[in-house]
Amino acid sequence: MNIYHKIVQQKIKSLTADELMTYGKEYGITLSKEEAIKIIELIRKETIDVFNAEERIKWIRELAKLTSPQIAKQANELLRQFVK
Repeated sequence: MNIYHKIVQQKIKSLTADELMTYGKEYGITLSKEEAIKIIELIRKETIDVFNAEERIKWIRELAKLTSPQIAKQANELLRQFVK
């Protein structure tokens, strides 16, 4: 894993719900505080390599079970913005 990947992974792990909501707004993704908290809880619970599509898809499926497919889709779009 290169240094850029490590920095992005660390930032994602340290996000707060408020920061996630702010990033979401920047990319046109509206998240409620409750939705952001659920996403953050799962981010902290499971270590994933967001640069690995298979791992990200598995994580998104888990998020869809805990929240809803719509929230999982929004979270996936937001994660994709981080890995660009």
